[in-house]
Amino acid sequence: MKIQLAVLFGGKSVEHEISIISAIQAIHHLDKEKYDVIPVYMTKSADFYTGADVDKIESYRDVSALLARSKRVIFVKDGDRVYLTDHPHDKRFRREKKEIDVVFPVVHGTNVEDGTLQGYLKTLGVPFVGCDVTASAIGMDKHVMKAVLRDFGLPVLDCKVYGKTDYLTDREQILNGIKAAFSYPVIVKPVNLGSSIGISKANDDNELADAIDLAFSFANRVLVEHAITALREINCAVIGDGDEAIASECEEPLNATTILSYEDKYLGNASGKSGSKGAKSGGSQGMASLSRQIPADISKEMREEIRSLAVRTFQALGCNGVSRVDLMLDGDENKIYVNEINTIPGSLSFYLWEPIGIPYDKLLDRMIQLALKRVRDEKTVTYAFDTSVLSNCTSDALGGAKGSKR
Repeated sequence: MKIQLAVLFGGKSVEHEISIISAIQAIHHLDKEKYDVIPVYMTKSADFYTGADVDKIESYRDVSALLARSKRVIFVKDGDRVYLTDHPHDKRFRREKKEIDVVFPVVHGTNVEDGTLQGYLKTLGVPFVGCDVTASAIGMDKHVMKAVLRDFGLPVLDCKVYGKTDYLTDREQILNGIKAAFSYPVIVKPVNLGSSIGISKANDDNELADAIDLAFSFANRVLVEHAITALREINCAVIGDGDEAIASECEEPLNATTILSYEDKYLGNASGKSGSKGAKSGGSQGMASLSRQIPADISKEMREEIRSLAVRTFQALGCNGVSRVDLMLDGDENKIYVNEINTIPGSLSFYLWEPIGIPYDKLLDRMIQLALKRVRDEKTVTYAFDTSVLSNCTSDALGGAKGSKR
C-alpha cells in the first residue's frame, strides 16, 4: 500500500515563491510507486488548496486563476488519524476525504520554516518531514542559533542584536554603539529571514544607516557582525537525526566574496539551463541554478573539517531530515566559522548529494523514513500521567488559589 504523502508548500513568507520552486522539484522526483503524492499549496493568507494543476510551475504565472480551478481544503484530526478534506465554504466539488500518513513541508522563511507550521502539524498529530518545532525555531533565529552553537563549542562570529523600538527611540545611540563594537566593514541582517533578503554590507556611516533601515523593514530585530574581507563561503548539507547524520559534498558559490542576493540564488538561471539537474517540469531551478563549484576547491583536510563542523552543527541544533550549513573561511586569519543553517534549504540541496552517490529520489525517501522514525521514537516517551489533581477541585478552591502556581 502506498504512503499517502501531502507535500505542503507556499505560506505567508517573503520566500513564498522559492518554496513553490523547491516543492515542485521534489514532487517530480518522488517515487510514485511508493507514494501517493498530494500537493498542497498554502497561499500567502494561509489557505490550503489542492488540485490537478498545483504541482505545475506554469500555473503560478496566474495564481488567481489557479485557485479558481483548485479545491480549498483543510487538515482535520479524527481520533489518531489526520485527513485532508474539503473546506466547508468551498462547495464547488464533490466532497472527499483523504487520510494523510505523512506531511512533507517544503517551505522557506518566517511563519512556515520557523517552527510555526511545525507546531501546527505537531498539534494535529501527523508525522512530518524535517526539523521539529524547537530546531526549526532556533535555526531561523540567527542570534539564538549562534548562542546555542557557541555553547556547543562551535566557531561563530561575535555579534550584536538591536530591536526596532530602541532604534526608533534613539537611532544615533544604536549607530554609535555599532561603530564602537565593530570596525568597518560590517554585515547587517534581519534576525529571522533567509535567502539573503534584507542583508547588506556597510563600509561607512552612511551605508550603515541605510543597511539598518533596510534590515528593520523586514524584521523587528537586526543582527550586526564583522564582515570578513578575505571571505570564501563553503556550504555543506547534512542528512540524519540526533542518532546518526552524514555530510554531503561541499560547494563554493563562485561569487561568495560578496553577499549572494536573492536574485543570485534563485533567478540567475531562470531559463532552467544549468549544470545541475532541476525540476523535470522546467522553469527556474532554484538554488540548483546558482553558479557554484562542486566539489569546492579546498584541501582534503579542509573538506573533512567542514563536513565535520556541518554534522556537529546539525546535531547541536537538534535537526532532522536535510539541512544545509553555510560556513565562512576567513583567509586573513585562516579560520572557519559557522555562518548559519537552513533547516529546509532551497531545492533541498539535492545537488550536493548526487556527487556522493545519493540521487534525489533516494534523498527524499531517506527524509520520509526519518520522519517515521521520529514518530516511533516519540512513542517511547511518556507525555501524560494519571493524577487526582482535579478530583477534589471546587470553585472556592480555584478562587483561593488565584495567582498561585504549585
